[in-house]
Amino acid sequence: MMFTSVRSRLRAAALALSAVAALGLGATTTTGAAAAPALAKEGPTSVAYVEVNNNSMLNVGKYSLANGGGNVFDVAVIFAANINYDTSTKTAQLYFNENVQRVLDNAATQIRPLQQKGIKVVLSVLGNHQGAGFANFPSQAAASAYAKQLSDTVTKYGLDGIDFDDEYAEYGKNGTGQPNDSSFVHLVTALRANMPGKIISLYNIGPAASRLSYGGVDVSSKFDYAWNPYYGSWQVPGIALPKSKLSPAAVEIGRTSQSTAADLARRTVSGGYGVYLTYNLDGTDRSADVSAFTRELYGSEAVYTP
Repeated sequence: MMFTSVRSRLRAAALALSAVAALGLGATTTTGAAAAPALAKEGPTSVAYVEVNNNSMLNVGKYSLANGGGNVFDVAVIFAANINYDTSTKTAQLYFNENVQRVLDNAATQIRPLQQKGIKVVLSVLGNHQGAGFANFPSQAAASAYAKQLSDTVTKYGLDGIDFDDEYAEYGKNGTGQPNDSSFVHLVTALRANMPGKIISLYNIGPAASRLSYGGVDVSSKFDYAWNPYYGSWQVPGIALPKSKLSPAAVEIGRTSQSTAADLARRTVSGGYGVYLTYNLDGTDRSADVSAFTRELYGSEAVYTP
């Protein structure tokens, strides 16, 4: 993964210029971990992206609700693996930098503890400035081959799903093709067939996000969640999913103001949406920032337990 540290700046710049019903809370993971049911919680599914170049996935499990002790977060996203391009074979390859690889190799201590709390753990996949992306597979076979790499990784490391983030691909680089209409449809179709019981989520940005239908096939319904990619804003994802699977709200913890986070949470509840997206949860006590939205989503303060 390269240049993901500039993600929030790019989000802010872009904004200035201008996922089944919500996760079944209390369900155990489908991995081999000895998972205990999460404490009952009513309200939207809360999602936390973690930049593992700088922070630990375990931070997601450190927040609970004061009025009952349930998890604040329901889905933890490992940010991020990459789609790379092998110029010798002219194929897309799933790539893990050393920090992502460390999380995966140490799943027993970095992933299972979250799953044992009832938190789903999903791997986000991001472009890597090499020309390969989700939207430019040249054939159905090529898309299916990459889908197999993704599903094999989910199986190997006991993950709960895959998140697509179509940024930084630099389509056309290294002689790669430009986005086409069939690529992402073939990829998502193959991935869903490979892992019918797992999460597939869409970070609603990039050429792939606007190419969800081809040849009479619309893959919108194959996603469990889709969310707004612009932190500090409200934007309903343009995908044909029920409100229970959408997060129009997006906040960057520690950067989006508490008042904005609270307002976005109120709009989530009043609008009947089922997901609330957060980004960049770090290792410091962010209970004040987190409580700003948990009060509105769940009627409770958030408690941080180191």
